[in-house]
Amino acid sequence: MTTQNTTTIERQAMIFNVQKYSLYDGPGIRTIVFFKGCPLRCQWCANPEGLERKFEVMYKESVCSDCRACVEVCPMGIHYMDENDQHQVRRDIACNGCRACVDVCPMAALNITGEIKTISELMEVIHEDDAFYEQSGGGVTLSGGECTAQPEAALALLQACRADGINTAIETCGHSRMDRLMKIAEYVNLFLFDLKHMNSVRHNELTGISNEKILKNLKEVLETGHQVQIRMPMLKMINDSREEIQQIIDFLLPYKDYPNFLGIDLLPYHKLGVNKYGQLGMEYPVAGDPSLSEEELDRIEGWIKEYAFPVRVVRH
Repeated sequence: MTTQNTTTIERQAMIFNVQKYSLYDGPGIRTIVFFKGCPLRCQWCANPEGLERKFEVMYKESVCSDCRACVEVCPMGIHYMDENDQHQVRRDIACNGCRACVDVCPMAALNITGEIKTISELMEVIHEDDAFYEQSGGGVTLSGGECTAQPEAALALLQACRADGINTAIETCGHSRMDRLMKIAEYVNLFLFDLKHMNSVRHNELTGISNEKILKNLKEVLETGHQVQIRMPMLKMINDSREEIQQIIDFLLPYKDYPNFLGIDLLPYHKLGVNKYGQLGMEYPVAGDPSLSEEELDRIEGWIKEYAFPVRVVRH
């Protein structure tokens, strides 16, 4: 593989994770780059640390020893001791990302989510696994948060991957200016495109944004020949009814025989991100347990198969 184009080296991205050896976000073995910032506020979001495009303090109160070390080193005054001499975190003060508090914490109770990385720095990490991409047909997937919320950085990273012969995918909510999305699409081998709910009012209630722009963008991506895999997060009493599934089927039916339409992935609800909310000082929005049983997931899969769509339940 060649060295990335030097015109992209100084572009920077704010990310919160780089995950290697992923098998679920595109073909083959993949490296996932998680971008910070997202226009949606999905109630079930598993990556709340990716919602805001800024540095944030994650605090595990249960393991804190109230030693005051972080209070003494934080230049922003984010950490303080309350009247009971217990450590607290101010959420109304912006973190500068210095990580001094993380470095001095003896209990590993603190973490700062958010890193500024140049495209060249990200490419160095990505290239560490070239052999895995070549052997498995894998590559790089941009996720988040929402990678299109940082369109210049996302485009630069995709261009660098394309220049170096690395397969690219993006996982997207689809809420973006169409011109930006289509510019990015030129360097994307696969869209993993979320469909959360077909009713615009209900979509707004669940995510904070209506879905008209999302559906318009999805149509454009499909009709211009880009490869698309639909992804549907599945939650009980939210989008699991026969009526809701039928609306999605009806929307996608015109594209069923398009060679670039690759089918539908059903993503069962999980609680893997719940603890992160408390660490960020946030309330988890989902009440109860909206998990679907294996029988219910199989039934939904069957409804979609009635129309000869390629469909699978993604069980991690």
